[in-house]
Amino acid sequence: MPLVSMNEFLPKAKAGKFAVGQFNMNNLEFAQAITEAAIAEKSPFIFGVSEGALKYMGIEYTVAIAEAAAKQSGLPIALHLDHGSSYEMAMKCIRAGFSSVMFDGSHYSLEENIAITKQVVKAAHAMGVSVEGELGTIGGVEDDISVDEEHAALAKPEEAIRFYEETGVDCLAIAVGTAHGMYKGEPKIHYDIIQKVTDAIPVPVVLHGGSGVPDEAIRLSIAAGVGKINVNTENQVACTNAIREILSADSNVYDPRKYMVPAREAMKAVVQEKIRLFGSSNQA
Repeated sequence: MPLVSMNEFLPKAKAGKFAVGQFNMNNLEFAQAITEAAIAEKSPFIFGVSEGALKYMGIEYTVAIAEAAAKQSGLPIALHLDHGSSYEMAMKCIRAGFSSVMFDGSHYSLEENIAITKQVVKAAHAMGVSVEGELGTIGGVEDDISVDEEHAALAKPEEAIRFYEETGVDCLAIAVGTAHGMYKGEPKIHYDIIQKVTDAIPVPVVLHGGSGVPDEAIRLSIAAGVGKINVNTENQVACTNAIREILSADSNVYDPRKYMVPAREAMKAVVQEKIRLFGSSNQA
């Protein structure tokens, strides 16, 4: 099966009150773990790729790995640019074979964010590619970008509704109290903002910073209208912990396969658990 846009499954997620997971691809083992978990659960999913990961893996390798996963699994998989910084970057990814892109204009004024997102949507939709927009500022660390709590800003429902109406994005990430990275305390999610926005627009809201959010908070977010949830840090932690355990137990291990296979299994377990929690099992 070829890579698909998020519109292959997000409308169904919104209607059916479940969420589809975006799991970031950082190398081959991440891709394999995510795909194997989704096959086991018969779930659609989204490969998220940040600009930092693109620099690390290379755009050609990234697309080839995602296409191989889609072909092997037969699942509806979207290859999605995560936090795209510009119109040019979004277009580069579309030309390379991405089936979905995000333009993150949250650091621009509302007017500029709408104007650039609109351009991205126009070009992407002409190519059958889905688009995610972002409103408000999500705290935490993503690649090399750090936003402290003081500068994280909640999205205003009326602005989010206007943003959708003027851009026509296929899903909308809004700042509702989550953050990138792992939490020191429990995040305070503003379900009322999610509800107000999703009641007024036909597309789902996206929850960034899904790693470490308590299960009940995830369920309540989905009930309020979240249809896409991003997870990356939990997979990174599972991967690194598995590698660290093996290397610290035996200093003679040097074959990467000896520690990358257990790391892959650890990530697969995380992804399967998330897919079940999000309710997307058997939705492929």
